[in-house]
Amino acid sequence: MHPCCSLLALAATLASALLPIDRSVAADSPTCGNGVVEGTEECDDGNTTSGDGCSATCQLENTSAICAGIPTVSGTAIRSGLVASGLAHPTYATAPPLDPNRLFIVEQPGRVRLVKNGALQTTAFLDIGAKVESGGGEQGLFSVAFHPDFETNGFIYVNYTSKPSGTIADGDTVVERYHASPTSDQADPLSAQLVFTVHQPFSNHNGGLNLFGPDGMLYVGMGDGGSGGDPMGNGQSNSSHLGKLLRFDVSTLPATPQHFAKGLRNPWRYAFDRATGDLYIADVGQNLFEEIDFVPAASLTGGLNYGWNIMEGRHCFNTANFNTPLSTCTMTGLTLPVLDYCHGTSQNGCAGAETTHPTGCSVTGGFVYRGCRMPDLRGRYFYSDFCSGFIRSLSSGDPGTAQDHTAALFPAGTLNVSSFGLDARGELYVVHHGGGSDGAVYEIVPGPFSCGDVKGDGVVDIGDALLIAQFDVGARLCSAIPYPALCDVNRDGACNIGDALRIAQCDVGLIPCAFTCGTFDCTATPSEVVRP
Repeated sequence: MHPCCSLLALAATLASALLPIDRSVAADSPTCGNGVVEGTEECDDGNTTSGDGCSATCQLENTSAICAGIPTVSGTAIRSGLVASGLAHPTYATAPPLDPNRLFIVEQPGRVRLVKNGALQTTAFLDIGAKVESGGGEQGLFSVAFHPDFETNGFIYVNYTSKPSGTIADGDTVVERYHASPTSDQADPLSAQLVFTVHQPFSNHNGGLNLFGPDGMLYVGMGDGGSGGDPMGNGQSNSSHLGKLLRFDVSTLPATPQHFAKGLRNPWRYAFDRATGDLYIADVGQNLFEEIDFVPAASLTGGLNYGWNIMEGRHCFNTANFNTPLSTCTMTGLTLPVLDYCHGTSQNGCAGAETTHPTGCSVTGGFVYRGCRMPDLRGRYFYSDFCSGFIRSLSSGDPGTAQDHTAALFPAGTLNVSSFGLDARGELYVVHHGGGSDGAVYEIVPGPFSCGDVKGDGVVDIGDALLIAQFDVGARLCSAIPYPALCDVNRDGACNIGDALRIAQCDVGLIPCAFTCGTFDCTATPSEVVRP
């Protein structure tokens, strides 16, 4: 029988299993004031009184009620849930301070995409692809930052490498402000105002993160200008804006950059802890070491020097031979990383704790979790590596508190983690760069995965049943199932229509969904298209 015919027969079989159940009764409408956030409510503090952070219609008035009505889960067990897929090289995810129902995803070619109430919108929030130079692997649109008063002024700030435009040369960094009505799903592409631009001598090491700090100032991470080894000495030069963490007062434009910190090679994401103000910087290394810098808020002042190109990680950098650290160098006045790790454990200089950390080649910095759903996870800083894809966390800048979450979050295999993101509630997202149009964004949610949740979206439902059914009739490869190890709900060592029927029955309430999976897995063949 042709697979399509088989699918029709299977659909009839699944439908017959559902017929005895009356699903015509619509779900209850959200009830504002019941203490639980439902539907498109932004908060629910158990009353319908305005002026307490959550309005009479369950809309946020300020951040004091950001977690009101969000159920919490104890413990630190986590998993990932797919938020959006089919993205073109996503590089960042973020949201305005008082907008918990929208997530904004930056795509490297020059678009800002919008996920609204859980659905990826077809039309981009902002498309400036005509202005963005994304030809180099490290060029493109890198981030968007929402002004702390976005709900009042509608200002957003983008960071990208530009195509030639007047005095702006090809590949130069541009920071621009755009305007959007706070509730609109599209920004005005004609509202651009220049904040800052700097010439880039090479196509790599562009930094690119715009982030508002605890002081309300806009911070911009700048790489050292590129090539290798910082041949122009930008990291240590006080006359160059490259290799710096810049700070801007954006009350008037164009803005004048302040050198908040120097000695950076390519800060690929930095973060201020929303609760403490502590600063983390993930700085990409040269040939040998990746590093995480940490400065507690009490010690955080302007003028810190993070060492590049005197240091690479916690080692003296050798400008004459990138593969062999120097035995000594002058470290006076430098702020050394709290953690570094090696590109390979057998390389020159890799020793001590570095040898027990997973290897990589390009660190990806994340954020400190301060979300609503998992209070026991709060205070942990997450980071990854673009090449090896591990995902780890630590607390208070202490490597001794490190935990590895890779297998829990992505049991089917690692991703190319290009960034992390935070939404308005402080929930944490993982951004998968992908190979073209297969980029994706995942949310870190309470775990672990449930048996039967082969889609990995946090629920066991008819969608999982249909995915298994497609595999059973040969319409889908096993490796295209995100989590095949969660398929065997019948515990018979197989993944087939029997498992699909049981999940369909649980979806409509005929049987409980508390399955215990048997052992099943699949081995991908080279011709198969695996999940992102």
